[in-house]
Amino acid sequence: MQKTITINLTPEGDLQLPLEIREQFSNGEQYLVITSENTITFKKATKLSWQELREKRQLLGSDPNPLTNEEICEIVKEVRKEAAI
Repeated sequence: MQKTITINLTPEGDLQLPLEIREQFSNGEQYLVITSENTITFKKATKLSWQELREKRQLLGSDPNPLTNEEICEIVKEVRKEAAI
């Protein structure tokens, strides 16, 4: 059943969702926000199983320019440095 509810945008830029809507969201779940000219839609993001992830990875094939262990270590160092700031 489709229902129309009015929500408000606060001066801080937050959406004030009524309790009946918030109860439909789950902590820790991810949601897709799909926008078009006059529509904004929230859709629960589907989680892939490990098997589905493996299948998607296999479809991509091997990386023609794989990172070396040294490059991976350097990226990890940079991310950790940024996270510490």
